This record gives sequence, structure tokens and C-alpha cells, in this order.
Amino acid sequence: MLILASGSPRRRELLQKLVSSFVVIVPCVDERLMDKVRQPKDLSTEEARLKAYEVYSLNPDDEVLSCDTIVICGGEVLGKPKDKEDAFRMLKMQSGKSTKVLSSYTYISKQKEISRTVTSTVIFNDLSDEDIWAYIEKFQPFDKAGSYGIQDDFPLIKKIEGSYYNVMGLPVEDLAERVFKR
Repeated sequence: MLILASGSPRRRELLQKLVSSFVVIVPCVDERLMDKVRQPKDLSTEEARLKAYEVYSLNPDDEVLSCDTIVICGGEVLGKPKDKEDAFRMLKMQSGKSTKVLSSYTYISKQKEISRTVTSTVIFNDLSDEDIWAYIEKFQPFDKAGSYGIQDDFPLIKKIEGSYYNVMGLPVEDLAERVFKR
């Protein structure tokens, strides 16, 4: 049985594009353990591994897939915002800039283990303070890395270089090629 080790509704939706049957188990991990990770680019990889191993240790006869997504803007890792003001700060920081979205996944089964990171570039439109507050009020992006959802119907983004699904939170194309080969 395939287990998705994630509570993200977007990841569930995206995984259904690849497989018809899986169960969800939300990992119980303290992400503060990752505070010691020195390189921002390694943070999502280590968090995905931590989540996968936690679930796999309790389900060793199953397959486990976990994923973690971060946004990097100007060298700063933008995770999920704490509140409206934090969401505003993150979106203001990204306004008119190019950011990197890293989605890392770990897949573990008895036969193999794969850990990969897929990077996409997101170029933001110039956003006024009013635009940012309107977006926050309408979409409540508090469960989204970088304080935005690429799928939200709002003119935040000018251009994406790379995978749209990766920015949404699950690198579907890479998983299809490396894990769920058809």
C-alpha cells in the first residue's frame, strides 16, 4: 500500500494524477529539528526525509512518499506564515522579484529509496500593498510556503520557469519519471 506522508490537500490532489489508490498518514515530526540545517537548499530535503522515515518506521511493509516545499527569496527561506502580518512581509519581499521554489520528496519501499529536490523559478508581478492585503484576505495563505498558492486565481505571478506542479507542492513530472514509471 502507498502512504502519502503529508496533510496537504494539494499534495493529495496532485498524487491522484499519478496513482489511483493511496492512504494519507500525517507525520508527527518536530520540524524545529531542522533548525540546525546550515544550507537553505538542504532544508526541504531533510524535512522530507524526516517525515518519510517517521511514517515508514511505523509501516515497514508499505511504500511511503513524503514531500516538503520551501521558497527562497534573497537567500531567506520562506516557510508558512505565522499570521497575516508575516504573510504580508513575505509577499512584499517577493513582489517584483525572482524566487526559487524547492520541493523535495522521499520515497521509501523495501525495494528502493529515492530522495530528490526539484527547483522551479517563480517571477512575481509588482504588487501594491492593496493587492497583497486583498490576496491575503481572499485566499488565507497560512498553510502555504511563501504565503501563496500558485493555483489561486489572483495576478501574483508573471512567469514560472520549471514545473507548475512543483510550485504547487509536488513535483509530479519527476515522480512520474523516477518513482511511478508508467
